[in-house]
Amino acid sequence: MLQLMGAAAALPAVGGLAGCGGSGGGNGAQGSGKGTLRLAYLGDASQQAAFKALFAAFNKAHPGIKISATGIASGDWATFANTISTQLAGGKEYDIVDVATEGQLLMSSKNVLEPLDGYIAKDKAIVDAYYGGIDPHLKEWTKKYGSPDGKTYFIPGGYNSMVLYCNTEVFAKAGVELPDGEWTWEQFKAAGAKIKARTGAYLTALGDGSFPFGDIMPWLLTNGGSTLDADWKNPTFNTPQAVEAASYVKSLLDAGLAPKLGGTFDAAAQLAKGKLATLGGGRWPTLDMRRLKLVDKVRIMSWPTKTGPGSPIGWDGWPILRASKNKAAAWTFLKWLMSTQASQFYAKVGGTNIPALTSVANSPAFLSDAPKGSKLLPAAIAHGTPIPSPKQGAAVQRVVSSGWKSALTGLKPVKQSLDAANEQLKPLL
Repeated sequence: MLQLMGAAAALPAVGGLAGCGGSGGGNGAQGSGKGTLRLAYLGDASQQAAFKALFAAFNKAHPGIKISATGIASGDWATFANTISTQLAGGKEYDIVDVATEGQLLMSSKNVLEPLDGYIAKDKAIVDAYYGGIDPHLKEWTKKYGSPDGKTYFIPGGYNSMVLYCNTEVFAKAGVELPDGEWTWEQFKAAGAKIKARTGAYLTALGDGSFPFGDIMPWLLTNGGSTLDADWKNPTFNTPQAVEAASYVKSLLDAGLAPKLGGTFDAAAQLAKGKLATLGGGRWPTLDMRRLKLVDKVRIMSWPTKTGPGSPIGWDGWPILRASKNKAAAWTFLKWLMSTQASQFYAKVGGTNIPALTSVANSPAFLSDAPKGSKLLPAAIAHGTPIPSPKQGAAVQRVVSSGWKSALTGLKPVKQSLDAANEQLKPLL
C-alpha cells in the first residue's frame, strides 16, 4: 500500500522564536502565558520524533510553557476532525488542535473555537509580517473556507501540493527522457508503455481512491474538473472532465502500467528497487527518498496535464479552543509558529509539508537534501485548488472514494459509477 499522509500532511512550520515572547494575549488573555498546553494532532508513531523535536524547540524558547501532546492516528484528516469533535463533546479539553483543511470548516462551525481577531490586533506587527511572507492564497482560502461567520479562527501554517517523484535511472534505462517542463497525459502514458516494455517496471502507483487528495484530485484538476464546485455546495463528480479523468486513470491500470488495486504495495521501496518509475506525493515522500538514499536518483516533476496544470492544496490551520484555560500560552505558541526561525527549524528537521513562508520554502533549509525539482512543490500553490472540505467531509470522502474505486475496478462503467456517487453527494452538501 502506498505510504500516504494527510493533505496538509502532518507537521506544521515550526521553530524557535526568541523575539516572539512579548506581550501576547488578547480577548482577556494577557502576557505570554505559562504552564502546560494540551495539544492534539494527527500523527502515527513514526511522526513522534519530529513532533517531540518541535515541542522541545518551543519549550527551549519559552521554558515556562510545556506541551502535553496527543497524537491521534486517524488515518485521514476528515476522520481526525470527527474524532476531535466527538472528544470535545465528551468533555475532553484541549488548548490547541492542529486542523488540516479537511476539518477546518467542521471545527469552526461547531462554536468550539476562540476568535483570534483580538489577538491578531494586539500583535498586528507580528501577524502582518507573517501574512506578508506567505502566499496570499493561504490567507484568502483560510478566510473563505474556515470562517463561516467572518471571524478569524485559524492561523494558516504549512501546506502540501501534489507532484510526481520520478526515478531517473528507470527512465534512463528505458531510453525515455524526462521533459524539461510540463508533460501531458499522453506523454506520460507513452513513457509508461516504453518503460514497461523495456524494463518491466510499472509507470506509477495508483491509489484506490481512499486518499482523494492524492488518488483523485490531481487527475481531475489537470483536466479542469473537481469533486465539488468552488463553494463546496454542489457536486461535480460526474462532469465530462471527471469522467474523462477516471477513464484515463483506468486505462493506465488496464494497460498494466500500474499494479492492480488492493493488497500491499510499498511504492517507495519499489521505486528504490527500480520496479516503479514514479510515485505521487507532496513533501512527505522526501523523507522516504532520504531514508532509501534516493535523493540524487529522483527528480520531481509537475503532475502531467490534459487541459492545464493543477494540484490540490491542503494546509494546516492553527486555532485556540474556546474552552482553553491557558489562552495566553496558546497564543504564544501560535506566534512562535509564525516566525521565520520556526519555519527554518521545521524544514531542517524534515517536516512533511511545505513551509508557509515563501522565503523559507525556496531556501536551502527546504531544498537541501531533497530531490531535484523540489521547487515545484511550493510553486504549485499558484495553480492549486483547495481540497474540497465541506462540513460533512468524512461522509463526502467515503462517497467519492467508493465511486472512484468502482470506476477503476470496473464494478460499474466509469460514468455510471461517478453518476451514482454524484447523486449520493447531493444530500451531504
